[in-house]
Amino acid sequence: MTHPLVRQLRFARSEFGRVLEGVSPEEAVQRLGPMNCISWMVGHLANQEQTYWLFLAQSKAHVLYPELNELVGYGRPASSPPLAEMWAAWLAITQAADPYLDGLTTAELTTFMSYKGQRRAENIGTMLYRNIYHYWFHIGEVHAIRQRLGHQPPDFVGILGEAAYRPEIE
Repeated sequence: MTHPLVRQLRFARSEFGRVLEGVSPEEAVQRLGPMNCISWMVGHLANQEQTYWLFLAQSKAHVLYPELNELVGYGRPASSPPLAEMWAAWLAITQAADPYLDGLTTAELTTFMSYKGQRRAENIGTMLYRNIYHYWFHIGEVHAIRQRLGHQPPDFVGILGEAAYRPEIE
């Protein structure tokens, strides 16, 4: 059974996709003030998932888009990559991450990944929290950008369906 936190990540992902409905490729590359553009956010979230769930969790051999970190990584110079390319990367990365995420157990969430022989500061569960909250941060940014572009933003939170609370049973 898929862990409840993984279901929450999937819901955050679906909300991210929902908030981008109706945004054109031209709008997605516009930078408004100091905010990054929407296409950058898509690639940026893909990069985080690739780093966590493919590279750290499964090894460098699982990295699908090695150029993402330079293009949309934390602290990198601003960029406005094409939306279609970022969505393609996001989709491929999240699909590749899902088998790993589907296998996580509560016990595994309290363990730590390592990089270059050093234990990561956060356990896997906290990394999952960080990934979920990162989506919600950028969902808020997209809402703001959509409003500045003249869009009517979608409802704040969609249908909870798969993300509804269920007691954890393992």
